[in-house]
Amino acid sequence: MQERTLSSQIFLSGIETGQVREFRIPLQELNFNEASVERGMGYENGSLPDFYREKITEIITRSAEVADIRAGYRILPPEQFLLEKEQVSCCRQTFQTGKIIARQLKNSRTVALFASTAGAVFDKWSKELFNEGDFPGGYVVDCVGSEIVESAADWLEQRLIEQLASQNLKITNRFSPGYCGWDVFEQHKLFSLLPPEFLGIRLTESALMVPVKSVSGFIGVGENVKRLSYPCAICDMKNCFRRRQEKRHQ
Repeated sequence: MQERTLSSQIFLSGIETGQVREFRIPLQELNFNEASVERGMGYENGSLPDFYREKITEIITRSAEVADIRAGYRILPPEQFLLEKEQVSCCRQTFQTGKIIARQLKNSRTVALFASTAGAVFDKWSKELFNEGDFPGGYVVDCVGSEIVESAADWLEQRLIEQLASQNLKITNRFSPGYCGWDVFEQHKLFSLLPPEFLGIRLTESALMVPVKSVSGFIGVGENVKRLSYPCAICDMKNCFRRRQEKRHQ
């Protein structure tokens, strides 16, 4: 794992804020394997057809060689953060997160703006396979990329937990534009608070991240915040990956 630290001068109880931290992550460091891809495809353990299992193994092996897995975050100074009933203000940008996310950020003193990406290779790779008529292969590449980027975000959360623990600070779950009523178009505001093309990610006019296998959002930081179960029961988003995870573990 390689780390690059950018400049910062402001501190929160010994923790540098305003600082941007970027990491390159070897696939082997992620909590990621064939079983996690199988679950992401909606199969219970052992029920995946052998054909797909062979494809997954092949593509994961190749991914370890070609994936450019990156993640990073910026912890905002507390004076630049304000949490209200249905919105969050950061550095003079107002995010209409809605009640669900604002409630989950309760007791946060600030937020970490985060992003992670599996790299551009998965966009190109899956497209090439689909164009060649290898639809199962293209589908598996797409699923592997999705699982890698979420695993990279999990990895990043653990780095945050370790960094903040010495100051008795904790983190909330992570929340992204496009979920729980938070307009995906506010990605533009979020990325305006990060370095240009952070981690190699750029946004289209419609706020789609490129590479597609990327995630971004907020993580609350504070002494009394809690990591809660994701509020799937009260969220009306039908195709959320968190909802699929909840159903798989019921």
